[in-house]
Amino acid sequence: MNKSGLLSILLFVVSVIFFFMFRGPNANMEMGITVFGVLSILGIIFAFLSKKLMYLLTGVILNGAVLAFAALLLLAWGIGES
Repeated sequence: MNKSGLLSILLFVVSVIFFFMFRGPNANMEMGITVFGVLSILGIIFAFLSKKLMYLLTGVILNGAVLAFAALLLLAWGIGES
């Protein structure tokens, strides 16, 4: 059992749970982008620290998807302000 790998996957699960709690018309976009970005970067770091290929691929792909979602939220937030 690899603690860093499991922690990487756990951070993805926390991101998904936060997404379901975060949604709605009155959601704070800046806080959401920050939380998604921090959780996904930490998840990618823990995936690299795991040094096992299964946890590395799973952690990087899942947390990379969350990071891409945060980037799209940041783009949408920037377009919506103008």
